[in-house]
Amino acid sequence: MITIRRKTAILITLLIIAIFFANDAILLNWGNLFPAPAIPVNQGTNQTRPSTIQVAPEDSVIVDVVKKTLPGVVTIGVKTTTAPSPPQVNPFNPFSFFQIRPSQSQTVEQNIASGFIVSPDGMIITNKHVVADSTVAYEVITSNGQKYAVTKIYRDPLNDIAVLKINGSNLTPLPLGDSSNLVLGQTVVAIGTPLGEFRNTVTHGIISGLGRGIQAGTPFQGEVEQLNNIIQTDAAINPGNSGGPLINANSQVIGVNTALDVSGENIGFAIPVNVVKTVLNRFNSTGQFNQPFVGIRYSIITPGIAANNNIPQGAYVESVVGGSPAAKAGIQIHDIITKIDGQPVDASHDISQLITGKKIGDKITVELWRNGKMQTLNITLGTSGTFAVEVHH
Repeated sequence: MITIRRKTAILITLLIIAIFFANDAILLNWGNLFPAPAIPVNQGTNQTRPSTIQVAPEDSVIVDVVKKTLPGVVTIGVKTTTAPSPPQVNPFNPFSFFQIRPSQSQTVEQNIASGFIVSPDGMIITNKHVVADSTVAYEVITSNGQKYAVTKIYRDPLNDIAVLKINGSNLTPLPLGDSSNLVLGQTVVAIGTPLGEFRNTVTHGIISGLGRGIQAGTPFQGEVEQLNNIIQTDAAINPGNSGGPLINANSQVIGVNTALDVSGENIGFAIPVNVVKTVLNRFNSTGQFNQPFVGIRYSIITPGIAANNNIPQGAYVESVVGGSPAAKAGIQIHDIITKIDGQPVDASHDISQLITGKKIGDKITVELWRNGKMQTLNITLGTSGTFAVEVHH
């Protein structure tokens, strides 16, 4: 028999349960009164992605340049043979503790620079300072990884330019542009192998300066030379980019990357491509470039140096090659050449530029300052006698 107390407890329990379900229904209805905002369905979520990647218009020019020119860019490598290691005692042979281990020499391959193809049969342009060592074997690696041994090397005596020859066929040469009509701010692309490691690296920027004068090469090899009328760019140029092409928006080579200023950031330099065109135009079937030759090493005296030392501006003669046209004409060390054929010699018009277009056998009139007096001499231009060097492996 259910007592009154138990009936009361049952009623209270049923009341609590009823209140609980009533509140839950209220909450559900409240949610219906104020529904959560609908999340829009992305109509493209279930669609197939486009087959081509969309490129922004401002980037399409760079992408197009790279597609057209990358097959013509190469990496310059070097092969060196290490000397055999000294004989060593083999302590792990129980029968002969004093057995001598045989030692072997090893061939080491290393990427050192960049270059670009200028003829389908394998003529390559790079910097002279990166192939200055005549005791090692060089090789060319194309953008697709194919390797070719370098069979001939020509080193330009006046510019930091070298021409390499490989036995290739159906290679992709890069078109050469015109560096005489460059303007500040125009877009440029540099392709090469920075640090000798990252092949086919692309950087881009603008032309930052024109008509610069720099020293290129490495003092450790005695190959430092003064270069003038150089292109300055903020496209990233690193060690290993030397010899690679600087390319305009029309996919034409306008310069040869040659140096960087390690004391600054984004300051790189390139030799104008018109210098390369002049060198190639002089090349003939015998492998001789027939470059007009004076036979001096000089440095340009700037207006500041001239004023501080009470001397004229011009080219200070540091050395004279024995038997050269300059030596035969009487040019001496410490002379300051001020004019050639009436044209002033300065940073914008150095001697190599003033004799560009001259032929072997032409005579030039040289005005120079020596011991406080002006003199005039006549020089008959000769040939440097430099030929492409055969490389034997």
